[in-house]
Amino acid sequence: MFELSGFQRDLLVVIAGSEEPSGQDVKEELETVYSGEINHGRLYPNLDTLLDRGYIEKGTIDRRTNSYSITDRGERELRKWNEWKEEAASNAL
Repeated sequence: MFELSGFQRDLLVVIAGSEEPSGQDVKEELETVYSGEINHGRLYPNLDTLLDRGYIEKGTIDRRTNSYSITDRGERELRKWNEWKEEAASNAL
């Protein structure tokens, strides 16, 4: 999980919190958090990285639209990352 960028982890969080969102759904959710537009040239290569590394799976909604879901590996790694964040934050206080 630590080999992922912050943006890739954010993508994973959005996908984990949604039920098979489309790329556009993921983009719109992140744009509310990032307070700005996320272009396709940034979004889809990072989704492909998560797919290639086995963190997410890609499905089909229709001929032009893909859906994304988190894999067991993605859930496991996201859980580890969250545990690390909580531990690091508690040690800092």
